[in-house]
This record gives sequence, C-alpha cells and structure tokens, in this order.
Amino acid sequence: MTVVIGTAGHIDHGKTTLLRALTGIDADRLPEERRRGMTIDVGYAHLALEDGSKLDFVDVPGHDRLIGNMLVGAGEIDAVMLVVAADDGPRAQTLEHLELLDALAIDVGVAVVTKTDIAGPARSAEVAAAVGRRLAETTLRGSPVLAVSPVDGSGLDELRTALVDLRDRVLARTAPRPGASRGTSRLAIDRSFTVKGRGAVVTGTLRGGPLRRGSSLRLVPGDVAIRAREIQVHGATVDAAEPGRAAINVAGVEAAALHRGLVLTDDPAVGSSDRLLVRLARPLPDRARGVSRRRQTPERIAILAAAVDASDAVAADAARIGLHGAVVALDGAVRLAPDVIDALDGEVPSSLPETGSLSLPAVRSLVERRLRRRVTLDRGTAARAASDVVDGLIRAGRLERNGPDVTRPGWRPDRAIDPAVVAAMDRLEAALGSAAPPPLTATARAAGCPPAAIREMERAGRLVLLEPDLAYAATTYRDLTAQALALATAGPLTPAALRDVTGTSRRYAMAILEDLDRRGILRRTEAGHVPGPRSATAAEVAR
Repeated sequence: MTVVIGTAGHIDHGKTTLLRALTGIDADRLPEERRRGMTIDVGYAHLALEDGSKLDFVDVPGHDRLIGNMLVGAGEIDAVMLVVAADDGPRAQTLEHLELLDALAIDVGVAVVTKTDIAGPARSAEVAAAVGRRLAETTLRGSPVLAVSPVDGSGLDELRTALVDLRDRVLARTAPRPGASRGTSRLAIDRSFTVKGRGAVVTGTLRGGPLRRGSSLRLVPGDVAIRAREIQVHGATVDAAEPGRAAINVAGVEAAALHRGLVLTDDPAVGSSDRLLVRLARPLPDRARGVSRRRQTPERIAILAAAVDASDAVAADAARIGLHGAVVALDGAVRLAPDVIDALDGEVPSSLPETGSLSLPAVRSLVERRLRRRVTLDRGTAARAASDVVDGLIRAGRLERNGPDVTRPGWRPDRAIDPAVVAAMDRLEAALGSAAPPPLTATARAAGCPPAAIREMERAGRLVLLEPDLAYAATTYRDLTAQALALATAGPLTPAALRDVTGTSRRYAMAILEDLDRRGILRRTEAGHVPGPRSATAAEVAR
C-alpha cells in the first residue's frame, strides 16, 4: 500500500514549490498553471524514501473558486500536509481547507510553515504558533508544525522524517489482519485522457485490495463492463497495483464516456444512488457557518421537505433560498431570500449620513458586510450580490447616485476642504499614479494626508481602493481597467499576461483581476479572464 498525502492551504502559499523541493516533480501539469503560476486542477507527485518505499502526493488548488477541485483531491487521501506561508500567515482558504478536512475526518497530518527565508525566524515562529492554535480546533489537533524553506532547503530533512512517521501511523491503522482477505478494489476517476496507440487511460487513488492487469471491472454509474488492459504506478508498468495512486489503460469503453466522478470497481455491492445522507455537525468556534445554522428552523426545513416529496421544483427552489438565505445559481447569479432583501432595503439607506455621502465602493462594502452577517457566502460572491443590491436600491429610488457618490435621495454635497489638506491629497494622488503603487498607509503618511482626506478622495472618485493597503489613482486605474478589458477581449487574459504587459508583479495583477471580476467587468474562466456582463458599460469601466 502507498500512503496518499494531500496538500492544503491558501493560494500562493507555496504548496507546489514545496512538493517540487521534496520530490523533484512539478505537480502543475497544465500549461495554464505554469503560465499563471498557480494550481488550477489537482496535480500529483511522489517521493521515493530511503527504505525503497514511496509516498504519493495530491496537490490541490488554494483559490476559493477552485474549492470543488480541492475536494476532488482531498476526497481520496490518507493524510494531509497543510502549508502556510510565514510572510502571510493563515488566510481564508487555510481556514476553509481545515474545515473541509475536519468534515472529511482527516486526522493524520503535518503542518508546514514555508517561506521562512523571506519572513525570518521571529515571524516564522509567530505563524507556527498561530497554526498550532488553529489545528487545536480540528481533527488535526496535535499534529507537528515545522518551519521549512524550499529555497535554501532548511527544514526539509525534518519534514521528510515527519512524513515517514505520518506514513507509519496510517499504515498501522489500515494494515489488514493476518490471514484476512484483501477484498475488492475501487478507483474513483479523477483524470481521463487518451494515449495514441493505447486508447483510454484513467487515473485515481486505488482503494481496497490490489488490482491486477487483465482484471474485469465495472464502470459505475452505468454498470459498463471493462477490462484493465495495462496498469502503471509512478510511471512504470506493473502486473498488479497495491492501494495508492494508479493509472489504468482500459478496454471496452469509449474514451469520451470516461470522466471525473465515475468509479471503476470489481465489487458487486458498489452502485449508484440519487440520495445523499448528510450529518449536520456543530460549527467550529469563530466560523461564519453559524450564520447559516441560525436560519435552519424546523418550519423552513419542513417546507423544503414537503416540496421535495411533492416533486415541486419551483417550491423546492424557493424553500432552499428561504432556508439558506442565499443560493448561488449555476451561472454565478446570487438569489437572496425575501427577508434578507427586505432587511437590507431597510438598513442600508439609513446607514448613510443624513447630510453626506459615501463612495460607491464604500456603499457596496457596507452592504457586503451586512449581507455576510445574515447568510453564508464567500467574499467574492457576497461582493457580487452586494453590487446587485446597491444597483437595485438606486433603481428603486431608495439611494441616489451623484457622480462617484451615493447619497440619500435629494441630498447634494456642499463642503470646503482646508487648502493644506488639498495639497496633501494632490501629493498622494500623484504618488499612487503608477501600475505598481507603493503601500497606501506609508505613502499617505509621507504625503501628510490624513485618513479623513483619504476617505474623501475615495468618495470623490480620485482613489480606487482594492485592498486595505493597496490603492490606485483613479485615472491610472481607469487606464489599467481599459488595458485589461482590451486584452481580455482579444483572448482569455491570465494574471501572468497582465503582469507582463503592465510591468508589475503577480500580486498587483491578481488584485486587479479579482476586482474587475467582482464588478462584472471581467469574468474568470479556466482559460483566463474574458469580458464580463458589465464590460460593455462605459460607466462601469470608468469607475
């Protein structure tokens, strides 16, 4: 048996780089992954140990919109290697992946704090302690936390030792009793492709007993009979594969019929079902999941159950929205429950100053925060929903748009600003007028621009704030927006391409693309960003 270890962690925290340092294998197999410098789909690697055995690794993506691909990898692992960058610390997907691993009952693992060469010993120790506290709330409590730098190699030997210990713990738990039958085999397909001259090939994690070349298998669902023509493990052809990662050249089925989600098995008891059993667990401390739990009243659950029993799709859809408060459709549109819409309609206008205004991004941010108090949505989805709510309030006359500002209906600005502050605002705007602006906080301090003046610049449409410490002069950002839209119109735009054209770094390119995606100017696809539903609206592009 080969133990399968999955990676977990936030985007750009160094999971694939760490695997490359450990195994010498680049798990980013797709050309787009190498262009963009990020894992999109599940990748694979293996490590040869000194005793002749091997460890399999499943490298999963860390981006919040690729959580489905993460689950594909995490669903068939024995243990986990959680990766956290020392310069960044635990972030959104760090916590989300921990919750998913907790739900999957993965309780064997090791945490690795990477990029220690950048962050230094003190920061690395601080992050390691924070990771240990997070692990203590999950099934991974007590797992070792190691500091490693894939760049200079420090800590890699200690990590290999920890991985061997991890392997031994898994094997001790899963070893069959003496004389016991190894049982049947199953392999959940996670990749399928065609090899010229050989035909269809599938890969996955083999579970149960060993699988021999020539074995007869069933494809489930569908109950199609196929044969294992050839088996490879770690790139070498074998007569039989033990549990672990395997590739199978299959006969008896067209390649087009094979895809992720199907299962190959010789177990007659394995079948398909249209029912899913779910166990609702108590939410972990400090998690937003509690928002959703508060909506799970007996009345709402009973309404949904009645609609499902009656096969009333329309009523069931409405009941799901009522139960969760928000439902994301397949096209990405967010549908909010009537009580959520009514609450925002009542709260948002009264939250604006009676004799003042807020910038449009500030109002959207306000709505996003209030929305996330009521329903469980990730930040990107909540931001899109908040934008739609604000637009609806403006159309209904509950809010009024005055240039870059949003006000209560009928109010008009009439204010004067100290000339010294005006000069400081001019200095700050000039300093932020580049494709790679310096940090906002330090730059504002150097320019003598107080926080209230920064808010006024944002309100007046002179600054565009993307992150707490990342802002652009509005004229510069309009040019960057137009440039990104032109590139996306010509073909799918990747972060690497935007980085190269603007002469910046991946951090700036990702921040710009995520902002344009939230606002619907661009839309992310697997091939890259393309024009979004609001790309043709000049007013949206200019904001």
